[in-house]
Amino acid sequence: MKISSEKKNKLYGMITIVIEKDDYEQKVTSVLKKYSKTASIPGFRKGFVPLSLIKKQYGNAVKVDEINKLIDLSLKKYINDEKLDILGGPIPRENNNLDWTSEPISFDFEIGYSPEFKLNFKPKKPIIQYEIMPDKKNIDDQIKNIQARYGKLITKPKIKEKYEITGSFFLEGETVNESIVFTTDILKPHFRKKVLGLTIGKEIEEQASKIFKDSKDISSKLKIESSEKEKLQKVIKVRINEINEREPAELNQDLFDKIFGKDVVKNVSQMKNKLSEDFRKQFQTQTNQKLMTDTIEFLVSSTKIDLPKDFLIKWIQLNSDKKISLHEAKVEYKKSEKGMKYQLIESKIIIENNLQVNIDDLKKYTSDLIKMQMQQYGQSVADEKNIEQTVARVMSNKEEVKRLTEQLSGDRILNFFKENISYKSKKLTYDQFIKEAYQV
Repeated sequence: MKISSEKKNKLYGMITIVIEKDDYEQKVTSVLKKYSKTASIPGFRKGFVPLSLIKKQYGNAVKVDEINKLIDLSLKKYINDEKLDILGGPIPRENNNLDWTSEPISFDFEIGYSPEFKLNFKPKKPIIQYEIMPDKKNIDDQIKNIQARYGKLITKPKIKEKYEITGSFFLEGETVNESIVFTTDILKPHFRKKVLGLTIGKEIEEQASKIFKDSKDISSKLKIESSEKEKLQKVIKVRINEINEREPAELNQDLFDKIFGKDVVKNVSQMKNKLSEDFRKQFQTQTNQKLMTDTIEFLVSSTKIDLPKDFLIKWIQLNSDKKISLHEAKVEYKKSEKGMKYQLIESKIIIENNLQVNIDDLKKYTSDLIKMQMQQYGQSVADEKNIEQTVARVMSNKEEVKRLTEQLSGDRILNFFKENISYKSKKLTYDQFIKEAYQV
């Protein structure tokens, strides 16, 4: 077998494979002999069919199959050995005059080369690196929520505004929900007026659609969807089982230790600083994603990359899951062109800066994630042996390995951008960020 390549231009080339009889004959004979032992042909006992008859019936089909297998393996090996940097994969060149009975047989394959290009890390217009900051209301609301969550319930005889009410809900004598906790502020005004002043054990009736303000509460608490219009018109009976006032927890050291850990926070000022820091971290994934998107947009638009367009359109058409026309392939190419350019950019950055992810990197990354998650949930970090066992279980899951590899690779790329591109820092509130970053 002879295999060679010819570069027609910077982006397009040809691989030629010449197959001799000696390359496939032994394999074809071996397959036909196996056929002869299992073939069922009228007039012959199973296992006693003459090889000459098997060759006559199946010889050409087996020959074609074995040659195609040989070509596939040879192409992959040649591309790897010659270190050909190609896009997509080889495309067999049409040959209407191909004669499978001739010796030798020649096959041509079109290939598209990856283009050479230079990267620019100096944008003319500064790329903004956003940082979402909490405003005073954000922090005050968080503190109130914490005080309410860790506060104590005081039983009250009569319902007043913002009391926590536990009730049972019935529809036509059947229990809809045995125990629902709600406050007056989620009720529709008309029904809230009816509820205020009620005592434990009292019952009240109201049309289902007139109880809660939000359709989500109607769905979750009354088990009635907005599409069930007939049910929404029916009357629900509500029985008051408990009435409680939630007394906010005091902002003292005991509360600080429960939330942040022993002696991490010692006063309200430190609590606000810690909540502010946690708030920023909470939205860091979102701001990082925005930074990544804007950086990719800059790199793709500012980097001159010539792709082997005609070759890739043909490759898309031939490798589509379903049969598509040339026009449809051109449309698909247009959609994926920007993505292909960024893949080339990303690959260049990874290779030139040694950002590849290996198995040891992945194990350490997974181990660090496990430890961090345990700390977040207030669990004591397990010993190294247990951590290693957990990592091994994660590494046995191919989907998890793929996800974590992409995650670690993405982190490394983003860190590379932050170290090599000058960004303009901008601090704003979450609402301001959404409005400015996404134009809404």
